[in-house]
Amino acid sequence: MTKPTVAIIGASADPAKFSNKSLRAHVQAGYDVFPVNPKEAAIEGLKCYKSVLDIPVALDRVSLYLPPPVGVKVLDDIAKKGCKELWVNPGAESPELIQKAEQLRLNAIYACSYMNAAGQ
Repeated sequence: MTKPTVAIIGASADPAKFSNKSLRAHVQAGYDVFPVNPKEAAIEGLKCYKSVLDIPVALDRVSLYLPPPVGVKVLDDIAKKGCKELWVNPGAESPELIQKAEQLRLNAIYACSYMNAAGQ
């Protein structure tokens, strides 16, 4: 049986940030985790990818931790890559982002993926 996969877009090396907590919670929950951050080589020992399009596997989940103006710009790449679920974390949503996610027919969930992965 293969592990579920998740890309954490906007992953941070700072353990105090929710994108880092989410990364660690997904690892603990049994996911294969793919951090996306063009400025980092690795986070928590996992190879970082510059874009979601660079990830070499199909994705079950994409978790978005970017400010809304930046998040809107990566939605096209997320749609091209494909995923079963797009988790838009608190603070990453905006009316424009919600509208574009709907236009791209992404299965967007507006909730905290960290809390979901941590089982809370």
